[in-house]
Amino acid sequence: MRIAQVAPLYEAVPPRLYGGTERVVAHLTDALISLGHQVTLFASAEARTSAALAPVRDQAIRLDPAPLKSDLAAHLSMLHEVRRRAADFDVIHFHTDLIQFPLFEHIAGRTLTTLHGRLDLKDLPEVYRRWRDFPLVSISHEQRRPLPFANWMATVHHGVRADLFAPSAAPRGYLAFLGRISPEKRPDRAIRIAQRIGMPLKIAAKVDKVDEAYFREEIAPMLQDAPQVEFIGEIGDAEKSSFLGGAEALLFPIAWPEPFGLVMIEAMACGAPVVAFNCGSVPEVVEPGVTGFIVEDEEQAAAAVQAARRLDRREIRRRFETRFSATAMAGRYLALYDQLLAQGQPEPPLAAIA
Repeated sequence: MRIAQVAPLYEAVPPRLYGGTERVVAHLTDALISLGHQVTLFASAEARTSAALAPVRDQAIRLDPAPLKSDLAAHLSMLHEVRRRAADFDVIHFHTDLIQFPLFEHIAGRTLTTLHGRLDLKDLPEVYRRWRDFPLVSISHEQRRPLPFANWMATVHHGVRADLFAPSAAPRGYLAFLGRISPEKRPDRAIRIAQRIGMPLKIAAKVDKVDEAYFREEIAPMLQDAPQVEFIGEIGDAEKSSFLGGAEALLFPIAWPEPFGLVMIEAMACGAPVVAFNCGSVPEVVEPGVTGFIVEDEEQAAAAVQAARRLDRREIRRRFETRFSATAMAGRYLALYDQLLAQGQPEPPLAAIA
């Protein structure tokens, strides 16, 4: 099958540090190649991929030092190139939210759009009513809740490459928080949980500009008063096996409708159990008593940490391989690609583009 993967341009594919969507696109692309398909990846030029790379920007937007940038212009230029080459592919798989809809109406039936973000935004319903011909994939059932009428084709949970994560049977006595410092991710809860049970906590997280005041005013004072908490900053894939594999448990104390939560399956890939608050996709990802525990408050979280330390880390890794490996994810997407091709309709010729 000839497949185009169209990635967002905010991070490299895969990201050098923090980043979820582009990491999933990277792992899906490599898995499709390993299964024998022809894949072209539309992404920024520093992408590391086994696919044919169509570089559409010199580097990803977030780490580009240029002071003035237009993410809209960058994505429109990429979509122009995808449209120009559309006849080269059996299926075009978009990971760019909804910006492609007006440009690809004539071939909507052989496109697939995976939505990676939250969908409870004011202006979204009208768009998904207007462009109902585009088949959509959610990354959790919970993600769909604000748009139940949309043209959902399936839910495909995320997966990551199993070979990138080395499971550890010997944790090193600390708790882990991995991701982003922000009010909805609730690192303050993680700090209080660690303090409550007297365990060290390591925080590996980025601080976006929009969250700098929150970090400075809320989190930094907590760190000063909690000597057992170590703030590491952003880490990349190369550091995750050691960081997550060494943890007694990953704390995932979110307070927002997380569409998926990639860090949960990265922890499982390293054999680490997950203690997660009951929000968003968490009940679809964590299997209580097998890969971790789902809690309602900090008191329950503290008790769950102690119980999680007794879980079988080898079984956690096995459950990851079955449910959340990149190969498992690719197999589910291939079934959807086959379905699209089986129900395909004759298309009008692609208009010439100057």
